[in-house]
Amino acid sequence: MISYKQNNYNRVNAVNYAKEYALSPNPNFKYFDVYETLGGDCTNFVSQCLLAGGIPMTYSTEHAWWYNNNSWSVPWAVAHSLYWTLKVNNESNNYGPKGSEISELSLLKLGDLIFYEDNRGRIYHSAIVTSFDDTLPLISQHTFNALNISYLKTWRAKRMHFISITN
Repeated sequence: MISYKQNNYNRVNAVNYAKEYALSPNPNFKYFDVYETLGGDCTNFVSQCLLAGGIPMTYSTEHAWWYNNNSWSVPWAVAHSLYWTLKVNNESNNYGPKGSEISELSLLKLGDLIFYEDNRGRIYHSAIVTSFDDTLPLISQHTFNALNISYLKTWRAKRMHFISITN
């Protein structure tokens, strides 16, 4: 059962959730299929992991982040919106999900996030760190569904943003 009231991020719970649902999505949440060349379920999956880790949903703030019976906020399901929500909430100390961008891959911990930016400067994909191979992070993700794969993306990724969850 997911806790909705916890205020501290439990990385173990987030990672355990990711491992459980990386390959077979949780049927209690909508799965976002790819439409033409757009979309997918990556950020919806990452948001579920954050929720499982105890990050509280926010409904009434400028940077709302929530899911409720097949309706959701934009940052719940869109990679660039979640990226900015995490950063703005952290910088402004807002209630809800928070994350700070870190410059070193070596500073990532289990349960942190990686966002991928394309050559147009658009953040188009998100994934959660669920393991390490020596010192290199392994990620779990949706669209395509994968468990503990390399964080490197040879397709479209011009830049990566490493986000440490700070709740």
